[in-house]
Amino acid sequence: MNILFNDVLPIPLASMIHSNDSLWNSKVILEKGQKVIVEAQSGRGKSTLIHLLFGVRKDYSGDIMINDKKLSDFSSKEWVDYRKNQISIVFQDLQLFPNLSVLDNLLVKNNLTNHFSEEVLISLVNRVGLAEKLHTRCGQLSMGQQQRIAIIRALCQPFAFLLLDEPFSHLDEKNAQICMEMINEHCQNQNAGWILTSLGSVGIFECDKLIQI
Repeated sequence: MNILFNDVLPIPLASMIHSNDSLWNSKVILEKGQKVIVEAQSGRGKSTLIHLLFGVRKDYSGDIMINDKKLSDFSSKEWVDYRKNQISIVFQDLQLFPNLSVLDNLLVKNNLTNHFSEEVLISLVNRVGLAEKLHTRCGQLSMGQQQRIAIIRALCQPFAFLLLDEPFSHLDEKNAQICMEMINEHCQNQNAGWILTSLGSVGIFECDKLIQI
């Protein structure tokens, strides 16, 4: 799956001045399998970009093309297929169910996709250092712990691109590295890429494309 931005500009950002190097108001192609870091200061549209790609916001000019078809032309059925098979997401606010346990939060997603066995899910929780939290309600976890669970949940489906909105903002470098290694392995297994937004503190990670907005 390739993504083309053709003179895209979110309506709330129309009054801002954007440089010639910005993703906004320019032509940018993201190719299948690419690892992409999007850097910007607060308020420049990092989360907006993620929301546009996932289709929860549609207030923009220009065109976002997915394999030569405009997102704005997607039917309801095409949106369902796109979110089920082509795109997965870690929202900045994570959107976990606070009253469900770690395991149940993962199973809610995985039971829809049958992507992993329960044993694999538990092994992933162990890998990010949260084995003892498996049956703890997510609302009782720290933000860093919740981020790790949200990342695992996003892996519970097939995808061509994984959208990550500041996914390591509450993690130390060691835990961020563990999560990124896990993400890269799962992306490699399905020839997928990722798009990761940041305020500019992810220089420890290798990427194929760095975009400023």
